[in-house]
Amino acid sequence: MNAAIATISELGKRAKVASRHMACATTEAKNAALTGAANALRQATPRLIEANRADVATVADTRPASFIDRLMLDEQRIEAMAAALEDIAGLADPVGRKLAEVDRPNGLRIERVAVPIGVIGMIYESRPNVGADASALCLKSGNAIILRGGSESRNSTREIVACMREGLRSAALPEDAVQAVETTDRAAVTELLHAVDYIDLVIPRGGRGLVELVRDQAKVPTLLHLDGNCHSYVHGDADLDKAASIIRNAKMRRTGICGATESIVIDRGVAGRLVPMLADAMPDCELRGDAEVVAIDKRIAPATADDFGTEYLEAIASIKIVDGLEEAISFIGTHSSNHTDAIITENQDAANRFMAAVDSAIVMHNASTQFADGGEFGMGAEIGIATGKMHARGPVGLEQLTSFKYLVHGTGQTRP
Repeated sequence: MNAAIATISELGKRAKVASRHMACATTEAKNAALTGAANALRQATPRLIEANRADVATVADTRPASFIDRLMLDEQRIEAMAAALEDIAGLADPVGRKLAEVDRPNGLRIERVAVPIGVIGMIYESRPNVGADASALCLKSGNAIILRGGSESRNSTREIVACMREGLRSAALPEDAVQAVETTDRAAVTELLHAVDYIDLVIPRGGRGLVELVRDQAKVPTLLHLDGNCHSYVHGDADLDKAASIIRNAKMRRTGICGATESIVIDRGVAGRLVPMLADAMPDCELRGDAEVVAIDKRIAPATADDFGTEYLEAIASIKIVDGLEEAISFIGTHSSNHTDAIITENQDAANRFMAAVDSAIVMHNASTQFADGGEFGMGAEIGIATGKMHARGPVGLEQLTSFKYLVHGTGQTRP
């Protein structure tokens, strides 16, 4: 047995045992573990910042600023991680919810109840806070988790996992409910994806390359989060001042997150006024447009065909002019990654048509696409945005980390 197989096998065995205990854990114990982990994060702030600086130093000269921003931790971000754990502790326990109940003519009472999925494998890149959020959500939903963070966040992840395990220990819950793959051997990722005896679900969170790797190689069931090529469409009946404000926020608030608008679609009837307004509102963003856009404002660079399908994750956005609602829906349907798309309009009928026709996990009306976030949806946090259609879609929070089983209650019935 090679080292990668041995590593995943050992982690998987421990996680499987821990998951059985977590499935029976009380709400009070899980909440105590989350509160304990939040306190541990706060106490570990100096140590965690030092570990994160070591991570950043290894990639500072080779990665773009947007990547460094996702990787970097400071006191404010660590406090946000701790607060997110406390928020999750305050949410309703998803385990044991009665989803349905039926009484059969033969006297059997059948219940469908929510249960944990079991052992979650989480593979992610660069953002160390994902480890804390994912661990907390799995903990509260009664699952065990094995984290495989990117090698660039190895030191930060180690400290975060130590804090999560300290919280579990303080609540007399199994520490092995949160584990991390320490080896940087890429073969460990393959073994994690093949560990059908131990892993019940794998969730990747990162760039398209990572997600496609998981999709193509996994033998374990997966919950996929593809890239966030998000669109904001400005309809002819939009309030243009509102549109400029929303788009500025949707693109520039944080350019490196998956909910950032990457492509701006504008009705021809308002493009002559709106394009210069956007150039004025976003002087710190490189705007690339089709020939019609460039003709309106020379500050706009010419776009290539690839621009309209690109998730930039930096201060770049494409602009496309369309001839009305139906062309906008068609354009977005062709280029969107089905993550989050928005319409800006004061016409409710147009908004209704757009929201029904655009086949994305999240569709918005008159709001910034940067609200595509589990915390903003009242979930406390999320483990990712699922862009598929099976099991879970959109922000994956506590309820989406449960499955269900049937409980059948009888009084001695036998089947004729």
